[in-house]
Amino acid sequence: MAKQVNVMLYGLGAIGSFYAFILNQSKRVRLTVVARSNYEAVKNNGLHISSMNHGNHLFRPAKVLRTPAEAGETFDYVVCVHKAIDQSSVPKQLEPAIDEKKTCIVIVQNGVGNEDPFREAFPSSPILSCVTWVGAKQDQPGFVTHMATENTKIGIFPSDKLEAATEQSRLQEFASLLRDGGTPFDIEDNIQVQRWEKVVWNCAWNSLTTLTMLDTHSWLASSADSTPMTRTLMREVIDVARKCGVPLQYDLVDTLIDRILAMPPIGSSMQTDCKMGRPMEIDVILGTPVRKAKELGVPVPTLEVLYTLLQAIDGRLKANAAA
Repeated sequence: MAKQVNVMLYGLGAIGSFYAFILNQSKRVRLTVVARSNYEAVKNNGLHISSMNHGNHLFRPAKVLRTPAEAGETFDYVVCVHKAIDQSSVPKQLEPAIDEKKTCIVIVQNGVGNEDPFREAFPSSPILSCVTWVGAKQDQPGFVTHMATENTKIGIFPSDKLEAATEQSRLQEFASLLRDGGTPFDIEDNIQVQRWEKVVWNCAWNSLTTLTMLDTHSWLASSADSTPMTRTLMREVIDVARKCGVPLQYDLVDTLIDRILAMPPIGSSMQTDCKMGRPMEIDVILGTPVRKAKELGVPVPTLEVLYTLLQAIDGRLKANAAA
């Protein structure tokens, strides 16, 4: 009999629910999920997923919890698919579920620098870093619609406290769980390339759709200056990545502009959060590149303006939520 793999998934939004479904497809996985706003719905009725690629399914994780501490056990894998807001506070919440001698942490989030708080808190745990290109939405608690977009890039966030063979073993095992779930993925030698590539994408489309409340195509058509400004913004983020030792090429700008124009007009998850009055993922998407730019002496005037404006909006949203 195949060895049971004990997995906790932390963060049951639309993307988290998609990966919960994929992992639950493996007969080897015993899945625990930590949910917040949809806790009651999933606890009582399970998770419903309607997928253009996988069909319609209802499944029930082995455990549905409000906090990691409720599990009363540690896990082989802790998969973080929560929104990367106040990232530094998350390791403390996950601590009861992690045993550094056996737990591998898997980070499936937007942004750059996401791994750093986990490495600081758990220096001896293997960390896998994932970049997701999955389109999904949760229109009501426990009901997820998955569109056709589906790919995962996965790689090791290396540690000098671990042997490379140990990290590779955990990477291959987790990849086998994704394979069992029938989702496409690519193993990357340097996952930071894919992380920064997606940050170039997110810095542009998330920030500009949120600040204007326009979709991507409406923004690009809004004036003669909108496309040149978008290209300038993307080049600034690439400048920072290259200074950080991540070998992005400037023709990525053309690739990303062409990709968005080939798609139907879209908004962004940040725009949705703003409309719903929720905190936004501005720190890991824009804040880290801005801080790195200041540390390394890279001029990023466009990026700095957008980050400053989004901080003001995010502050308003948080103040309204607390009122």
